[in-house]
Amino acid sequence: MSTRSIDFRPRALIDHAALRHNLTRVRSAAPGRRIWAVVKANAYGHGLAEVAVGLAPAADGLAVARIDEALALRRAGVSGPVLVLEGPHDPAELEQASRQGLEIVVHQPFQAELLEAAKLPRPLPVWLKVDTGMHRLGLAPEAAADLGTRLRDCRNCLGAPRWLTHLANGDDLKDPYTQRQLAQMQPFAGPDAVLSMANSAGILGWPASHGDWVRPGIMLYGVSPFVGELGPERGLRPAMSLEARLISVKRVPRGAPVGYGGSYVCPEEMPVGAVAIGYGDGYPRHAPSGTSVLVNGRRVPLIGRVSMDLITLDLRSQPQARPGDPVRLWGPDLPVAEVAAVAGTIGYELLCRLTRRLRFEHINWETTLA
Repeated sequence: MSTRSIDFRPRALIDHAALRHNLTRVRSAAPGRRIWAVVKANAYGHGLAEVAVGLAPAADGLAVARIDEALALRRAGVSGPVLVLEGPHDPAELEQASRQGLEIVVHQPFQAELLEAAKLPRPLPVWLKVDTGMHRLGLAPEAAADLGTRLRDCRNCLGAPRWLTHLANGDDLKDPYTQRQLAQMQPFAGPDAVLSMANSAGILGWPASHGDWVRPGIMLYGVSPFVGELGPERGLRPAMSLEARLISVKRVPRGAPVGYGGSYVCPEEMPVGAVAIGYGDGYPRHAPSGTSVLVNGRRVPLIGRVSMDLITLDLRSQPQARPGDPVRLWGPDLPVAEVAAVAGTIGYELLCRLTRRLRFEHINWETTLA
């Protein structure tokens, strides 16, 4: 087979039709709520600018973790609401947030002090983060209520503060901890209050958490937030396919070791394929022998250790496989959550850890921003 016209570089194929489908799934699960589409961490590895531009027209706003991510969205042409979940850390970031018309989260008293002391070009919408049990960021409910009263009179706050919390155990539908967290938000509810509590798990599994704004993250990318689930069972479509190609097929004798450390030994003479992808591209180094990979659309097991540039496969079930044949590491027919579980991690990490060495290709665009 001639391979001259084949591109052997591994790629991440990003399907914007799947992203839009998953956003529609959010609306059906949380009807009537406004949506912060969470695109932090390079849109969970899918491409910050591209995903944001694709989702912005259909979402009510976009949420990121840090100011620099928000500024990148503005440079990409996103002019709508952008929420910075970690808020500003110094006067310069607060000034940038004001000039760019961002919404900010205040989770520490010093951020409120920054707001009160600043002379800003324009006031900002402010969300106060209530620590209801995650114990990372946020103020205890009583302290949050006191600070909210104080910020009502702050000239740099646009209107009354809004209220936000984060669910710690929402991915486990049997854990009562989520109910206890939601109970702590009840004092902040009211006819004029604006609340945001639901992440992906809250949207799909805890209707009482929906509040006024929901914040879908991982479900936008087609992965279930729940323990032991993959995504399709929740009506989600994977937005990324990680693909590569066979670059070598050779017969290896019985008893021969494969790869670093010889952790896999061939039980018989067998065809072994080498695929042009490895941990240098973001494929998990700890994926063990037996991890499923698709060659020509059919499952085969990975064998031996994952190296920087290559993985090796047992091709006994596909003796016809040849260099140039397509390989899929995860995607619609091989959920990333399945690969992650075998590798001892979570789908979030695998999606976010992909490196710039990959080609990123975006398909099924529907709209762009000027």
